[in-house]
Amino acid sequence: MPDSPKLYECQLSQDSEFLNMILPIYVYGATVLTQIAVPIENTSSELKQLVSDMFETMYFADGVGLAAPQVGKSIRLFVVDVSAAYEDNTGAYKRAFINPQIIEKTEAEVECSEGCLSVPDIQIDVTRSEGVLIEYRDENFELKKEWFHGFFARAVQHEYDHLDGIVITDKAAPIRKQLLRSKLNKISKGESQTYYRTKIR
Repeated sequence: MPDSPKLYECQLSQDSEFLNMILPIYVYGATVLTQIAVPIENTSSELKQLVSDMFETMYFADGVGLAAPQVGKSIRLFVVDVSAAYEDNTGAYKRAFINPQIIEKTEAEVECSEGCLSVPDIQIDVTRSEGVLIEYRDENFELKKEWFHGFFARAVQHEYDHLDGIVITDKAAPIRKQLLRSKLNKISKGESQTYYRTKIR
């Protein structure tokens, strides 16, 4: 992965086709991140392309999940691939979730530090259910119903929040959010530096 804006620009200039697949990520302060996303009525070639582009954008930004509002689309779609955390490249930990609905959560909860591509360089301690049962449609619009546990469940819940206009800073303790105010203001003004493209409007 590139580790500086210059290397990022160099890579993109060398591969225009790759550039076309990488979407800008909307950051803290963007209105689309606070909206409740709308359901998707049916699948299409454009939707499948968006899913593909979101995966590529997520990989390029070194993320494990990405929701449609984070790329400026207020629709109920997110992608997750936590294979690296499980040292598994078989695709068992990779999913596209269309119109997801969390049906059930475990009583057991776990607190863990989370980051977000839309809130760069900030970590927030978030308590989430250890497991979730979720109903969704995949990229072929086939209905699925699965339990997810551990880190996979955390990633699913994080991205699900984005569809309801919730970012990790909304879950921060008041004193923590107060301490982060300066950083958040810089992000919302486009003054934060990332090696992936970002947008604030």
